[in-house]
Amino acid sequence: MESMKDKMARPLEKSMLTFAAYDEEAAEKGGYSNYSYWGSTFRCFLKNRAAMGFAVVLAVLLLFTVIQPWLPGQFQANLVINHPVTGIQMMNVQPGLSNVAAKVESGTVLRVSSWADEKWAAVSNVLVTIPKRTDFTVTAYGEDFCQVEYKGMTGYVKNDFSTKLKLPEDVNAVPYQARSNFPLSLFSSREELTFRGDELFVLKSALVFKDGGMAETKGKAELRLLPDTRPFLFGTNNAGQDLWAMVWSGTRTSLTIGVVVALFQALLGILIGVLWGYVRSLDRLLTEVYNVIDNIPTTIVLILISYIMRPGVRTLIFAMSITGWVGMARFVRNQIIIIRDRDYNLASRCLGTGTARIITRNLLPYLVSVIMLRMALAVPGAIGSEVFITYIGLGLPVSIPSLGNLINVGRKLLATSSSYQLVFPTIVLSVITVSFYIIGNAFADAADPKNHL
Repeated sequence: MESMKDKMARPLEKSMLTFAAYDEEAAEKGGYSNYSYWGSTFRCFLKNRAAMGFAVVLAVLLLFTVIQPWLPGQFQANLVINHPVTGIQMMNVQPGLSNVAAKVESGTVLRVSSWADEKWAAVSNVLVTIPKRTDFTVTAYGEDFCQVEYKGMTGYVKNDFSTKLKLPEDVNAVPYQARSNFPLSLFSSREELTFRGDELFVLKSALVFKDGGMAETKGKAELRLLPDTRPFLFGTNNAGQDLWAMVWSGTRTSLTIGVVVALFQALLGILIGVLWGYVRSLDRLLTEVYNVIDNIPTTIVLILISYIMRPGVRTLIFAMSITGWVGMARFVRNQIIIIRDRDYNLASRCLGTGTARIITRNLLPYLVSVIMLRMALAVPGAIGSEVFITYIGLGLPVSIPSLGNLINVGRKLLATSSSYQLVFPTIVLSVITVSFYIIGNAFADAADPKNHL
């Protein structure tokens, strides 16, 4: 009887062997685990409270930027807001939570202009304008306002530097004759209820109309800059446009530029970088292409393209994308060279695994963390480039709101009372930049397999 030892020593026959079918999915499967790379990545990211806080802030900002035009009571971004009566632009109105310019007590006498509306009335407390070098009678002296009589009307005139009255030595000895070298407004009360000389607006239901175009308030009344309740939350700019609408419209424009440029840089940079680092035959060609593009300063390229082509969003995206991918490609290439000849990649090639599968399964997962970080930084970087190009006068036209345009205009007003025109767009830009940086760093750390438990 043949022993087991003899059976094992007997050579195998071909009929005893069969070829196993190649299964690409199972080629490298050595065991099973319930470990999920992306699940572990997101769990690690959620543990970072600071990053989560900035993620919420950024998400709210992005959501509000999109829905802002459809909210009730919003002005159009490029709409020049004119005074309904005089037609003068509402320039450099200070920020506020409402457009109420003054609140008056019950019984305040106001002059109603000929401007008519079903709901609102245009009013002021200017009874008449006293021509320059005209005599009138002062019946009560005041440091700020003097009570006077003029052509049978009793009212008040301002007694400030610009309308300083010519007064006698004893100003308390009233009545006396006075005059001014400038035209004076005769007010019905000791205050100026106008906006830069223009009428304010009050609900007609709050007035009791009298003869001679006069009216009296029934109770406490609010006088508004416009016949509307919409506030200028961020004020208006020097063209009379609502800065609130301009900032959010500019944020949409800048974010669109930043996101598109970041995606283009990532897609092209990763593709070229992987091929550059893994396919040895392409190394020399892509190295020469890189040297040519990298030796041309990016700023010069941005300036030349912005100068040659018509200014616009597409021009800026093209100018920033044409060279922006180079840094990503070089970085990915260097990382690929480090890991391309490691044992698991050699084993994959020996098993017949295709190049595309090795790249997507063996190489790119090791680069997710650094790629996400660079993509996160690419968005504020592109916005910063847009601000710079606009700063030197080659960016978007003024008709297209952007953070670059708003900051460029606001920086000229930094030392004036209109400095808020720089503050608000700068705050939005800072929030976007800091949020992307912190979220990108946190996600890069979370995507590193070394941090997974």
